[in-house]
Amino acid sequence: MTKKALLIVIDQFRADCIAHTLNSGSLSAAAPLPNLQALMQQSMTFTQHYTVTTPCGPSRASLLTGLYAMNHRSVRNGTPLAAHHKTLGQYLRTTGYEPLLFGYTDASADPLDRHPNDPDLKDYEGLSPGFSEMVRMRLESAGPWVGYLKSKGYAVPSQYWDLYKAELDASTATAQFPKGSPVRSPALYACEDSDTAFLTDRTLETLSALDSTSWFSLLTYIKPHPPLVAPSPYNTCVAPESLPKPVVGSSIAQLRQEHPFFASIFTEPYNTGLYIGFDGQIDSLDDAHVAELRAVYLGLAMEVDEHIGRVIRFLRETGQYDDTLIVITADHGEMLGDQHLWGKNFPFDAALRIPLIIRDPHAPVSHGCTTDVFTESIDIAPTLIEWCGGETQPALDGASLMPWLRGENPADWRDHVFAEAELGEPDAPTDYQRVTQLPVEQANYAVLRTKHYKYVHFNGGIPPLLFDLESDPDETHNLASDTRYQSVLLELSAQMLDHRMSHAEHSRSGMKLTGDGVWSGS
Repeated sequence: MTKKALLIVIDQFRADCIAHTLNSGSLSAAAPLPNLQALMQQSMTFTQHYTVTTPCGPSRASLLTGLYAMNHRSVRNGTPLAAHHKTLGQYLRTTGYEPLLFGYTDASADPLDRHPNDPDLKDYEGLSPGFSEMVRMRLESAGPWVGYLKSKGYAVPSQYWDLYKAELDASTATAQFPKGSPVRSPALYACEDSDTAFLTDRTLETLSALDSTSWFSLLTYIKPHPPLVAPSPYNTCVAPESLPKPVVGSSIAQLRQEHPFFASIFTEPYNTGLYIGFDGQIDSLDDAHVAELRAVYLGLAMEVDEHIGRVIRFLRETGQYDDTLIVITADHGEMLGDQHLWGKNFPFDAALRIPLIIRDPHAPVSHGCTTDVFTESIDIAPTLIEWCGGETQPALDGASLMPWLRGENPADWRDHVFAEAELGEPDAPTDYQRVTQLPVEQANYAVLRTKHYKYVHFNGGIPPLLFDLESDPDETHNLASDTRYQSVLLELSAQMLDHRMSHAEHSRSGMKLTGDGVWSGS
């Protein structure tokens, strides 16, 4: 019997795209994703699943190493992942699998022992060690998809990013954009030629040759990551007026005054990559434009759902469905206008909570089940290692989810989730560093979330954030300065310190050299 495993990672994909798990209204009702929702009926869905870091590079480093960012330290896009940290690809090779990559891993290469001219040191979207790159699909550099578009006769722009510029269509015109919406107008390529379609085509071509063998594949979709542009009909398949408005507790002016974190965001233009042509002036986004942005984001999610459906149908039609472990998740979420914010480098659930669907064909007891236990992105690697027959790895911070799939209920499971992010850059100060006057080493925050509270600790003496999630699930009322919550702050800060101390890097700390050799507890 062959044994196969497929890990699908969707970029910048909110949890409430597949279920009403956040509190900004039902995005899933306005833009149903039928293939993912059908798979959930035959899988276990983890409704309280969180990334442990943002943005893309760090989140994927944690996903593929099973380590918190505080341990792997690839903490920014472009920060090297030290070569001594083993990745999922390397672990799975010890079980006999050749890990196949369709897409990208955003792994920044370790410059140690590499020549300065090595091209891998000029691209943060590098290949995670242990994977065989079957289709190169990276967001910020041309690859085979661009060549494919040229072969199909498209007039590919000379400037790479213009490939994601909408072709203005008068039918999408608004009062603000009389010549056509720069967001809802279609992409220059047809839906059958999109990057999402191209990647799926190449994946299925390769897997068609492997139907009689065991395999492990990582399939990573770029969309719905910005720049927001979608091919027809996905650019207009979601009606903006059908969508709930973003969660907004305070005005931008109020947020600037409330905390240095918000002041740094709204002082200067930011997230100019939201769509091609956006000037970064968040203040200028009126309700109609915000609704358009959210609609196109969901249209892109619907496109990804359609192609995931193609993958699942392929597995069924080739007789591989009941031999294949399917894991579907995201690297991180997207604020999508909540708190006036766009992007992912934020301590709020919209950015941190992500989907997790696991279908284990050999664990029917889990099919159609949901659980609200806290799980983290670092749990994916140990889960896949165990399912593929690998040995438990003491260095990993995450824990295998296989007990939950088997219908067990581990008594010592975590009662909180932890996340962290960097707000500084080593080569040039960020807006956050300019506002706070902090060095890069102190421009960061950590998050501890329980069922009841969320505590955000900022380094360098910056005031914390505290939210009572039972009375304020939208995270709009900061209680950190409320004297009634000082004991809660103290308790959560101690809990966060305990967590960090308990999870300090431990690949060697459990060993001891003795007269009889290395003692490692076995």
